[in-house]
Amino acid sequence: MQTITFIGNGTMALSIAQGLKEKYHIEVVGRAMQKLEKFETHLGKKIEKHLIKDFDTTDKTIILCIKPANVDEVGKLLHGKAKLLISVLAGTSIEKLKKAFKPKQLVRSMPNLAASVGASMTTLTGNIEAKDEAIALLSSIGQTLWLSSEKEIDIATALAGSGPAYLALIAEALADGAVQQGLKREDAMATMRGLFQGFATLIQERHPALLKDGVMSPGGTTAAGYRALEEGNVRASCMRAIEKAYNRATEL
Repeated sequence: MQTITFIGNGTMALSIAQGLKEKYHIEVVGRAMQKLEKFETHLGKKIEKHLIKDFDTTDKTIILCIKPANVDEVGKLLHGKAKLLISVLAGTSIEKLKKAFKPKQLVRSMPNLAASVGASMTTLTGNIEAKDEAIALLSSIGQTLWLSSEKEIDIATALAGSGPAYLALIAEALADGAVQQGLKREDAMATMRGLFQGFATLIQERHPALLKDGVMSPGGTTAAGYRALEEGNVRASCMRAIEKAYNRATEL
């Protein structure tokens, strides 16, 4: 069984490891053994645990899950040249990663929180020679899409990486609206979850505009609610959210 080495033991590392643990042997490198033991407990499977100081990365396949601000510091603590380094760091360029870690092959990726349930939408770019291996690895946690440039992955980060937070806001607001009109909280939450589950299937096969047109009858309830969303500039706000998140990704 191939070993995958995680540098970092935070939430994203755990989410990805949850998706990989049945197909790969997991090795995790961090700053404190106590946190590594906690990671192992949450993962529910035995892992190899190593402290980061002087860790040798030679010929390893590494998934880098540290904070972007710590790239230079962590790079100085590690030794050797990894066979493949897959970074999940938002807004951290290939040039900066190469300078800090000097791997033989490097891929930037952006999974999202759904990795923990095998349903991530992960975008990737980097050394084309590593494309097949990186896609095979990250396909274990959901869908993958190879992009042709770092600009595109920064845009995709704003959409798929940050998107769960935006959808969570919309989900909460819709449920709150139902409660405001008199539906019990638990019923509102159950209805909202069913809505999102069904919509996730429909959106795979139909364009959003066609879905909207299929629900909105003349003078009906959907049309009344849709007008309220347009008056609230929801469409423009969503587009602005992607713009702001993309700009922030380029600043990191």
